[in-house]
Order: sequence, then C-alpha cells, then structure tokens
Amino acid sequence: MKANPPPTLRSIPLLLLTTTVLLLLLPPAFAHSHPDPSTLDPAQQANTPIDNILYLHMMVQVIAWGGLFPLGMVLGIVRSRWHVPVQVGATVLTIGGYILGHSHKGRQFPHTAHGSFASLLAVCLAAQVSLGLYLKLHIHEGTRFRRLIVITHGILGKSWPILAWTQILLGVVASLGFCTGEHLGQCLAHLIMGSAFIAYGSLLVLMLRVGSAWLARQNKSQEFIDSFVLMVWGIVNTFTEHGWGTPWSHKDMQHTSMGIVWWASGALSLFLSRNGRRSIFPGIILIFTGYSFFTHAQSLEFSAKLHAAFGGTLMLAGLTRVIEISFILRDAPADSANVRSFQHIPPFLLTVSGTMFMTVTEEQLALINGIGVDHSTYILLQITIASLTYLWVNALISVYSTSGRNAAPMSANPLLPKTESSRPRNPNNAGDGGVYQPLQTPSSSDEDEETISDDDSILDAKGKGRGANRGVAGYDEDVQLRRM
Repeated sequence: MKANPPPTLRSIPLLLLTTTVLLLLLPPAFAHSHPDPSTLDPAQQANTPIDNILYLHMMVQVIAWGGLFPLGMVLGIVRSRWHVPVQVGATVLTIGGYILGHSHKGRQFPHTAHGSFASLLAVCLAAQVSLGLYLKLHIHEGTRFRRLIVITHGILGKSWPILAWTQILLGVVASLGFCTGEHLGQCLAHLIMGSAFIAYGSLLVLMLRVGSAWLARQNKSQEFIDSFVLMVWGIVNTFTEHGWGTPWSHKDMQHTSMGIVWWASGALSLFLSRNGRRSIFPGIILIFTGYSFFTHAQSLEFSAKLHAAFGGTLMLAGLTRVIEISFILRDAPADSANVRSFQHIPPFLLTVSGTMFMTVTEEQLALINGIGVDHSTYILLQITIASLTYLWVNALISVYSTSGRNAAPMSANPLLPKTESSRPRNPNNAGDGGVYQPLQTPSSSDEDEETISDDDSILDAKGKGRGANRGVAGYDEDVQLRRM
C-alpha cells in the first residue's frame, strides 16, 4: 500500500487556514466585560432602545446559525464541494456577529444563559474547525485515531441545528427580558414542548421524503418510532410537571395527567405498531392533547383564544395523521418516491402547533395584549413563522436529495450520450421524485467510510439486515401476508 506523502502548507485549504486565524480574534471578545447586574436599573433599561449594532448582531447570527451552518451540515453529509466554503462563511459571520454583540451601546443586559451558551458554542466551533483542518491534511489514513476524529467531527457537525435553535431562542428571551423569577418554569415548559412539536413535524417530513427505504430495511413503521418517543416523553412529563412536596394546583394536575396519558397511550401504540404495522394511536394522542389545551382555563380572554387556536391546530394535526394512515395510504408504508400533497398537512400543522405553543407564555401574551394586537393578527404571525420554518426544513431536505453524492449526473440528460458514470435512480431514497444513488466502491479511506455512514445517519448506517434490498414493494408484501 502506497504511503501518503507528508503534508505541506499547500495541502491545507486556504479557507480553513483563514478561519483558524480569525478564531484567534475570539479572546478579545471574551475579554469584554459585561455590566454588573446590581448596577442596572431594570425599569430604566426596559425603556432604553436597542441600538442598530445589536440588531445587526442578531441578523448576522441568525443568518450564520439558522441558515448557513445547517446548510453546510447537509452539504457535508452528501460530500458536496460546497461544504467547506459554506461552513467557513458561516464561521466568519459568527466571529463578526460575536464582536458586534460585545460592541453595542444602548440597552445593556446582565449576564444571561444566552451569553454562557455563546461561550460553549465558541469552544465547539473552535474544536470543529480544528478537526476539519486535521482531516484536510489527510494524515494517519487508515488508523483508528483518524476514524475517531472523523466520527467526532460528524457527530459535532450534526448537532449544529439543535445548538443553533437553542441559542437563537435564548437570544430572543434575553433581548425581551423574559423567563426570569417566577415565570421561569412556565417559560421553559412552553419553549421545550413547542420545540418538541416542531421537531416532531420536521422528523415526519424528513422520513416522509427520504426515509421510507430506511424504515423498510429496519422492518419498522413511522408510528413505532413516534410511539416510543411519546412514551418516554410522557414518563418525563409525569414526574417533572409538579414540584413534589408542594400543594397541587389545577395546572399541575392537568399537565401531569397529560404525561400519564402520553406514556400509557404511547405504550399501547408501541405494542400495536411492532413488526412494521401502522398505527393511528399517535394521531389519536395528538387529538386528546389538543382537546385538553382547547379547554384549558386561562385568566385572560386573549390567552384563552390563543390556547384554543393551539389546541384546535393540534387536534387537526392528529386527525389528518389518522386520515393519512387509514384512508390515503390504507395502512401501507409511505413511499418517498411518491409523496402525496395531503401528507404534508400533518407535519406542517405540527410545526404550526409548536410555534403557537412557544409564543403563548404569560410574559409574551402580556406584551402582545398591552400593545393592542388582537388574537387573530397574532395567530397569522405565528402561522407565518411556522411556514418559513417548514419551508427551510423542506429546502434542506431538497438540498440533501439533489446535491453531492445524490446529485443527478450529467448523463441523466436524455439529450447527452450515456457514459459509465451513469447512475440508476433509486426510487426508495427519493425526496424529490428520485435520488441518484451513487456507486459505492471499496475504499481504504476511513473518511470515505464515515461519509457513507454520515449519509445514513438520517436514513441508517447499517441497513444490511433482513429486508435491506427489498424496498417498499417487498415490505408491502410482508404487510399483506400478515393480514391473511
């Protein structure tokens, strides 16, 4: 086996080298001193306007963390040549935005969770760039150490969307001065549960568009995964919604009973959906949960109307999920190569539900009601935010389906002559009507092997078991046999 030549300075991509140099600018930003919380007058600061530099900081960081980093993650999974430039651009914007965040005038803020989490993100970012530089040197090929670095780089990169979502939420909370004192518990409950509904909707559309082959290989239905998550979440909710040793309130009993319903119904659905069977019980659980919120007693009429809208949307999401399974698909597994328009309704409504729930905390409603915004206008704003979120999730899935290894070759054009680079269309792994499955040839590079597993981290890295090559058609045959 031919030894790899020693790395030289030329082997280091200029963009990554530039990023490493820019990361050295972070220590001066860390050295910036925040104002002493004891010297800040909350009433005075609340009336002090936010200056343009801080607004620019918000815009830059949302573009970098909400847009470019998730896009770069997807490009890395499919081994696109645009992965490194996009990630470098996002890193440069992050450094610039970080400096802007410590250079603003106007309203000042005490130390918050947003600032602490930013320090953690800076460490993660520096580590990720360092790992990327090491991999680009192409040294220690074939060693366990390099394999470990590749895996670590992939796991850290795939955590970026979750880290970005968390930091953006913390930034919004910090800018508004919410989630403090007695409002902390209620605020956290809304943000966490709302984010969970949005994540559920994102997972549904992801599996809908590119996950049918993975489910077939695993001999699992989507509801089996949904039921397991609902059961675990219900167990957590049962023991965390009430402060044990304190008197029970109306809300404590309602939220705790909701957790009990989730784990009990989730366990039932988990049993019924084993061996790849479809189940309508996750949808039914959503209907019951939505009804509970629909009738949730509130101190303000404005709040009651918004909670009713959230509950009604969640009930509609559960109902459409039941219709999809029972009448659209007729208990057959979903096919990513043939996605029906109706199938987008449940994940979209879940995204809307999550957005609504995140934006109906006590402090938010007091602010909105105080400035004279009526409930219908606020609901339209919530749906707008949810639509943009669902749009971006679908755009990322489309990038995954049509870029890098999944890109259609030039020879797919019927007007061009076919070459040996032609690749067959795999209908079981198609988010946009068919993804061209790349030819996987043996390789001695552990980085290439990890990239294949990176791809399958969304669809599975170990689809070599029973039914791996049967596809949806073979899976459907098994379902029919079990019915006989």
